[in-house]
Amino acid sequence: MKERGNFGSKMGIILATAGSAVGLGNVWRFPYTAGENGGAAFILLYIGCILLLGIPGMVSEFIVGRHAQANAARAYDVLSKGLPWKFVGYLGILTSTIILGFYAVVAGWCLQYLWASIAGQLNGDADYVRNYFMTFSSDPLKPTLWGVAFIMITHLVVVRGVQKGIERASKLLMPMLFILLLVLVVSSCMLPGAMGGVRFLLHPDFSKLSGSVMLEALGQAFFSLSLGTACLCTYASYFSKLTNLLGSAGQIAILDTLIAVLSGLLIFPAAFSVGVSPDSGPSLIFITLPNVFQQAFAALPVVGYVISIMFYALLVFAALTSTISMHEIGTAFFTEEFTLPRQKSAWIETVVTMLICVFCSLSVGAIPSIKLMGFSLMDFCDRLTANFLLPSGAMLACLFVGWYIPKQIVHDEFTNGGTLKGNLFSIYLFAVRIVCPICITLIFLHQLGFV
Repeated sequence: MKERGNFGSKMGIILATAGSAVGLGNVWRFPYTAGENGGAAFILLYIGCILLLGIPGMVSEFIVGRHAQANAARAYDVLSKGLPWKFVGYLGILTSTIILGFYAVVAGWCLQYLWASIAGQLNGDADYVRNYFMTFSSDPLKPTLWGVAFIMITHLVVVRGVQKGIERASKLLMPMLFILLLVLVVSSCMLPGAMGGVRFLLHPDFSKLSGSVMLEALGQAFFSLSLGTACLCTYASYFSKLTNLLGSAGQIAILDTLIAVLSGLLIFPAAFSVGVSPDSGPSLIFITLPNVFQQAFAALPVVGYVISIMFYALLVFAALTSTISMHEIGTAFFTEEFTLPRQKSAWIETVVTMLICVFCSLSVGAIPSIKLMGFSLMDFCDRLTANFLLPSGAMLACLFVGWYIPKQIVHDEFTNGGTLKGNLFSIYLFAVRIVCPICITLIFLHQLGFV
């Protein structure tokens, strides 16, 4: 069998894997959730959840992928020794394919808004901007084409392989994303009245902390780090045996959290400077913020024009780092399980996700009658993955590593053959066996509305 690709450097590992975690949710969901749930108090709680669930969960998927050196389905099969754990890998591959399909719809909207910003089409009052989004999203052709285009851009990266495609793109995209974010944060915080937004995000209001806020923090940590998608397992199969799994997980978690907090320092100061109370979801990105940028930089329209372009470029880069990782999961599967060339495997994944993208896009726009169980196809896919597939995949991965794989294998991978000393392994094993399953169960019940 042809030798598998590998990441060529430690920096490539960190940037590529962090890129899989950094996405659109970092830009709008984390800041809004933090601001509404105690600001800095929520951020501290979130960091605690990263330590309880995020890092142990990441390391567990890393262990499976690196030890087996195979795609997600084969990795679980290799370690299960004949028992049907292979379905955990299949579950992750299915989940990531569905997510890529509907995620590309919103990523396509970001591409459209980047183009519209460059063309100067987002100038106007609040009603104009709102109508612009409604007209665009309900168009039978434009949103679908942009979504398909985004998948094609992703395809062009993945088809080039691990080092020449994924790693090279990550080394370019992640620094650009970070630089853009820093420039936007500085510009936003210099606006008159911007400190109100900074206080909104960073002022610790411990009175807002509650059981439901704890569950929100757990959920944010879970979804932000791509647990349960088989992405971490797939990327870890390209790690070298010298890669420190715990250290890499910690660095990825820090980078992911830093970008999320910086996104809040971009959005809230700009919104507060013009007296706008930011909302969550698509309305924040595509309706509220274009008008905020116009008002905030009304005295310097050229600056507002550049800021708008930079913001939507930031969103495109953030989305692309995530879609690359999700595409690679399916591509690696088809390449290894069916012994296909990478080009053909990538095309299979591309075509499947394009079909999902097309129908999801039409279901929230031109053809709202495309429904499943009373939801638009896009909402159904979102709920299916968030409420069932992701928690199930992450839970099974933790149980597999914590209770099924021989303890010596887990120890050797965690400690890099015994080179990592101390009591960290015992702490990790307790977390993955007991703490993580409890946390994921709570997330599962919270998503379903039971707690």
